[in-house]
Amino acid sequence: MNPRTTRRAVARRTATALTGFSAALSLAACGVINDVGASGSSSEPTKGDDLTVGLLLPDKDTARFEKFDYPIIKKEVSSLTHGKGTVRYANAEASKATQSRQFQEMIDDKVDVVLVDAVDAEAIAPDVQKAKDAGIPVIAYDRLAQGPIDAYVSHDNELVGEVQGRAILDALGSKAATSKIVMMNGDPADPNTGRFKSGALSELKGKVQIAEQYDTKEWKPEAAAANMKQAIQAVGLSRIAAVYSANDGMAGAVIDTLKEAGATDIPPVTGQDANLDAVQRIVAGQQYMSVYKSFLLEATNAARMAVTKVQGHDIEFDALTQEKVDSPTRKDIPSLLVPVVALTKANIKETVIADGVYTVDDICTSAYAADCAAIGLK
Repeated sequence: MNPRTTRRAVARRTATALTGFSAALSLAACGVINDVGASGSSSEPTKGDDLTVGLLLPDKDTARFEKFDYPIIKKEVSSLTHGKGTVRYANAEASKATQSRQFQEMIDDKVDVVLVDAVDAEAIAPDVQKAKDAGIPVIAYDRLAQGPIDAYVSHDNELVGEVQGRAILDALGSKAATSKIVMMNGDPADPNTGRFKSGALSELKGKVQIAEQYDTKEWKPEAAAANMKQAIQAVGLSRIAAVYSANDGMAGAVIDTLKEAGATDIPPVTGQDANLDAVQRIVAGQQYMSVYKSFLLEATNAARMAVTKVQGHDIEFDALTQEKVDSPTRKDIPSLLVPVVALTKANIKETVIADGVYTVDDICTSAYAADCAAIGLK
């Protein structure tokens, strides 16, 4: 597939995602989704507003989970249940054993539904089965868990990788074919890692020289830093033309390692998640881009899916899950895939600021005031 064909395919996939999501939003605007107690549902509620949503998130290294996802889900569940619904939250801090224990505690406490962002998609499968046996529906959040899950909400993760890969090609321009890049992939236990990588390679393979590739245990920045040191030794600092980093935490570690090695001009480095420090690095010209995935849309709709599933509102649930995704253990999982955006200096106002993720004051602290002024961010 040539670059033009790939770009057209990406555009079509983005348009499809936006179209499907718009349909769900249209139903929300008509009151079908937002008012889950409205008349006209496909069945009478099987559960009232006094429900409990179990939320299992994987780590605290990814800033968005604690800062955005959990608060948004908690607020939306409360709104949908007239203040009666609650969220029971636990964070595994990157330990699959801890997450398994937390999952079992939620089953024992008989929560009504579980939203789980798995530390290890395969390892979580027995816990998902235990919940199923206990009559508790499970919705995979952000990462596609294995086992008999009822639904999945995330982003088009292959598209994330395509957007990152295309950004590198745009940055390298006519020099791409002779440029050596390093790929810093995520944790192989995370099913999203393979999709990010596949998407990136669909753009990069045959168009750049991939000098080194690394998997990064548990997405840890310190592991990425160690890998980057190896890459610098193997490739040579001056010969690294760009770094594909699968997320912002690793991007920060990569950039720090390049600086420590003596780099004065940082090569283009990608990222994902639009962490505040990554946005600031983008403003300062140290990080080339990030992928902005609307936390608001993903978390809000995860809460809606959880509540409508528990309350038995099938029409609303089906409206939210119009796509199908396969896992290694289940086919045609009802899914909602939220579109993504390449975040650069050029669109910070139109993305994270317009969506209320950050304010200008959050980004433009004294250390970044001059950089903000230079791009008209005020």
